[in-house]
Amino acid sequence: MSGNGYAKEVLVSTEWLAEHLDDAGVAVAEVDENTDLYEEGHIPGAVKLHWKDDLQDPIERDIVEKDVFERLLGERGIGNDTTVVVYGDKNNWFAAYAYWYLKIYGHQDVRILDGGRQKWIDEGRELTTDVPSPAPQSYSAQDRDESIRARRDQVLSWLGESGRALVDVRSPQEYAGELLAPPGYEQEGASRAGHIPTAQSIPWAQAVRDDGTFKAAADLTELYGGKGVTADKQVTAYCRIGERSAHTWFVLHELLGYGDVRNYDGSWTEWGNLVDVPIERSP
Repeated sequence: MSGNGYAKEVLVSTEWLAEHLDDAGVAVAEVDENTDLYEEGHIPGAVKLHWKDDLQDPIERDIVEKDVFERLLGERGIGNDTTVVVYGDKNNWFAAYAYWYLKIYGHQDVRILDGGRQKWIDEGRELTTDVPSPAPQSYSAQDRDESIRARRDQVLSWLGESGRALVDVRSPQEYAGELLAPPGYEQEGASRAGHIPTAQSIPWAQAVRDDGTFKAAADLTELYGGKGVTADKQVTAYCRIGERSAHTWFVLHELLGYGDVRNYDGSWTEWGNLVDVPIERSP
């Protein structure tokens, strides 16, 4: 397991995972931003979770219903007592989203592979194109944990309250209102650009090192604390569609142990399309 002063044991190293790939109680899932990468080669035994096809309701903009989630995990050989290790590309961007998602439905033991897909590859570890066929499990999810999720009306009502902090984890250009969405994601933009008033700009990837591993707790505390995002506050993070902010939620809630952290998964594609909500742009 990883040290680095973290509040919880929620990371595993590439060495640990290599030693435990065949453990009966461990399931590995790859969750990528580039959803074609799994087919090009993945960690042996890893199942695929498609962030959109599997983890998004096909009609409403929401997470899937409880019964769909139960079927999804059960079909991938995951039971309630399974240790689920998630990993992916782009500094575990969508792996952190999947982690948050599993916590929404109450899965107990979820870990992230520190360094993700790229670190595994950089170390010359084995990849395969073989798709596993795990024995189906019966999975029973808990009711949604709404304490780690923020809704638009909550965000609006909390604006300016003392004891609260809001974190915009998008790029500085998105925060300033110069871009509606990152290059290549224009189809998921909004009708207005800018940021939610009072939000601090702390881009999500500042939490990781060059090799994709998470920075030590002391460095993370300095990064967020320097912008007033401290453990004594109720914190809400947002991005564009809620995935990059899930990464920041993971850092604050799981690695640093902040007690009250929420991911506003409506994020800018919701806020930037709403009528009569406050928006700021940098000069």
